[in-house]
Amino acid sequence: MKFFIDTANLDDIAEAQALGVLDGVTTNPSLMAKEGITGAENILAHYQKICDLVDGDVSAEVISTDFEGMVEEGEKLAALHPQIVVKLPLIADGIKACKYFSDKGIRTNVTLVFSAGQALLAAKAGATYVSPFIGRLDDISTDGLNLIAEIRQIYDNYAFDTQILAASVRHTMHVIDCAKLGSDVMTGPLSSIKGLLKHPLTDIGLAKFLEDYKKGNQ
Repeated sequence: MKFFIDTANLDDIAEAQALGVLDGVTTNPSLMAKEGITGAENILAHYQKICDLVDGDVSAEVISTDFEGMVEEGEKLAALHPQIVVKLPLIADGIKACKYFSDKGIRTNVTLVFSAGQALLAAKAGATYVSPFIGRLDDISTDGLNLIAEIRQIYDNYAFDTQILAASVRHTMHVIDCAKLGSDVMTGPLSSIKGLLKHPLTDIGLAKFLEDYKKGNQ
């Protein structure tokens, strides 16, 4: 499973990259605003900085909600850097734009997916990635992980190339569960990745090893 980090914070991206396990970055307008990145040119410049930090795909989201606007924005984003993946909302014009970009060989990430039917449409339109938001489904007492399982079954049934990018990942167990279900990618905060490092028996074992070493090497 690929590990993406869901942030626009350059320090978090650099830290995840330094671990040696980072495969890409996802962003959205909310994450950009959280870092104080505003204005079209500043946002484009920030995407460039992210691409300079990582080796993998960087999802850059359009703001437009109409087909023509998405195409204009998406082409500009795709031209910015070879690592850019154009992120499109799962609405009718987003699906049309996905098909347009797919036909032109421009990679896409269809986002804000909350049902298997939406994921099926995205795959039919040739999406590179589809982003089901599991955490937001959990927030409304719906099983987000079940959606991953449904999409996996449908994509396997018909050999779709679209990769399942589990989004709105909130914690480490989301990562583990998505891996069990066969999600191709997960994207979450740095804490969800670093949490995989933690186990009390590792800490206890390491402390014992160091203690025993010191006893014999005074």
